[in-house]
Amino acid sequence: MAITTAPKPTFCLHSSKPPPTKIPRFTLPFYSIPSQGHVSLRITTSLSDNPNPQPPRAISTASPTLTAEPYISRFAPDQPRKGCDILVEALERQGVTDVFAYPGGASLEIHQALTRSTAIRNILPRHEQGGIFAAEGYARSSGRTGVCIATSGPGATNLISGLADALLDSIPLVAITGQVPRRMIGTDAFQETPIVEVTRSITKHNYLVLDVDDIPRIVNEAFFLASSGRPGPVLIDVPKDIQQQLAVPNWDQPISLPGYVSRLPNTPDDRLLEQIVRLISESKKPVLYAGGGSLNSSEELRRFVELTGIPVASTLMGLGSYPVGDDKSLQMLGMHGTVYANYAVDKSDLLLAFGVRFDDRVTGKLETFASRAKIVHIDIDSAEIGKNKQPHVCICADLKLALKGINRILESKGIKDKVDFRGWREELNQQKLKFPLTFKTFKEDIPPQYAIQVLDELTKGNAIISTGVGQHQMWAAQFYKYKRPRQWLTSGGLGAMGFGLPAAVGAAVANPGAVVVDIDGDGSFIMNVQELATIRVENLPVKILLLNNQHLGMVVQWEDRFYKSNRAHTYLGNPSNEKVIFPNMLKFAEACRIPAARVTKSGKVRAAIQEMLDTPGPYLLEVIVPHQEHVLPMIPSNGSFQDVITGEYELGTYSILILH
Repeated sequence: MAITTAPKPTFCLHSSKPPPTKIPRFTLPFYSIPSQGHVSLRITTSLSDNPNPQPPRAISTASPTLTAEPYISRFAPDQPRKGCDILVEALERQGVTDVFAYPGGASLEIHQALTRSTAIRNILPRHEQGGIFAAEGYARSSGRTGVCIATSGPGATNLISGLADALLDSIPLVAITGQVPRRMIGTDAFQETPIVEVTRSITKHNYLVLDVDDIPRIVNEAFFLASSGRPGPVLIDVPKDIQQQLAVPNWDQPISLPGYVSRLPNTPDDRLLEQIVRLISESKKPVLYAGGGSLNSSEELRRFVELTGIPVASTLMGLGSYPVGDDKSLQMLGMHGTVYANYAVDKSDLLLAFGVRFDDRVTGKLETFASRAKIVHIDIDSAEIGKNKQPHVCICADLKLALKGINRILESKGIKDKVDFRGWREELNQQKLKFPLTFKTFKEDIPPQYAIQVLDELTKGNAIISTGVGQHQMWAAQFYKYKRPRQWLTSGGLGAMGFGLPAAVGAAVANPGAVVVDIDGDGSFIMNVQELATIRVENLPVKILLLNNQHLGMVVQWEDRFYKSNRAHTYLGNPSNEKVIFPNMLKFAEACRIPAARVTKSGKVRAAIQEMLDTPGPYLLEVIVPHQEHVLPMIPSNGSFQDVITGEYELGTYSILILH
């Protein structure tokens, strides 16, 4: 069947006037470090033509006040104190109550100051990567800015994966690193790395503190940058002599970010919102494509769907922004999305892309993605608009404000009684019946999807779920029915194995009393297995559902599909004795005094998971699953909907079923 092409873009406007320059987030203003002298760092304004830009009317440049009570310092106003104490107090003034910090020589002063704080609790990770992933889990599950601290050199470089992950997934994070004294910077001193230079392209912004008096302003700016606009990670590098220097802080310093503030989008223009409403009223087959940018707008998104009846397909990052179990939900779209979600996008005449970036794992071949549809793109980051897919209508704005405006217009026009997409939804319901998410059974062996399905039933879909990266991640996205935003924690853009366990640590700290489950694979789990010690010492009630197939499952799947099942170092067990599970994951739990069990037969799964949930505190349940199972459906990389794989694979051949 020939593919029709949607009309060329008619207009694409931003909410601010004139439209802001598209500035990739990797090229924000950056400090050049002076070779000598203790010079205060200042943000340049080279990206702004206005020497005195005014903040947009929808944005406040004041530091967010997170504490209800006025802050009371333990120091007298004119009392000198160390830079490390100023830093810790600055964190307290931001409302920080939990940090994930691993000490070292260059950050020792900060840790000493933390012991003097009665407001901040340090959760000691057993590796700096575990610390930053935990800070991410804290931020992802709560919406608050996560904070982690590491020493210089290898401590700082161990944060790299977490910073890159937070940038790609837009997670508010402040990472603080110790640094060698100022006089030793650039001398290749012990444990010196130029972490500001190293992290330049994987942070939203970063600072090297060269003046102790700048600490209050820099911390204010860091939290503002991390949480405003498109959220992301900010790094603060603090030399040890700055930490030790005595000073009287000035807490009234204003933030100085004129270039950044001038680029934050304004309140969306009602005329643009009216255009979107008109397109909806003219549409016959609309689809809402909701991404991670919609997590803060869940209430408005649900109201929008209630008013219009438009079906919703979520990205991996957007799961939970609209209830997966609702009849208008199409679940996840993309490479391992449902057939009916991808069908809907392929057949749609209007694609409402809200808080998304048209990632390659969603679009596949760009030329064929939503080729029949007019595209409306709303995103807070102007750099994402038109980057991968050219929209017909676009608004650079806060999605929450845009949806409020759209809903107001829809209500005023009585649109609920004027549009009827029941025929379109019935067409999609037929696709749901024809191509449901299913899985094979293996006699007594345990289908991994079944274990997740049982977990969903027993927790009633209310648990906070974290994952590593691989097949288990995709099955967790497909078979757990997320009801609300910030319930689903996964490394989306970077795809960092080892994320699940420490992210669950952060989620448990941020959400005391919540059921937190790390659905993990054996490959991902072992990458940060040391965080079991943190879980035990902190007595965090983290449950671990470990799907162990003794392989790098997703890579094995690609080997089966595209490399004639040739195994290239993807077996994680002991080749000399493949009949024995290796390594024995239960021994890791035993070493950390965490209750653990192993289940190998499908008939015992429900009772085993119930036992895990009923046991107070942490628990590890290892579920032995077959490595032959594949994540389906699957659209091959750079493929189109016409290439979707829905059938089973015969080992050693290229026999696959293709849905046309």
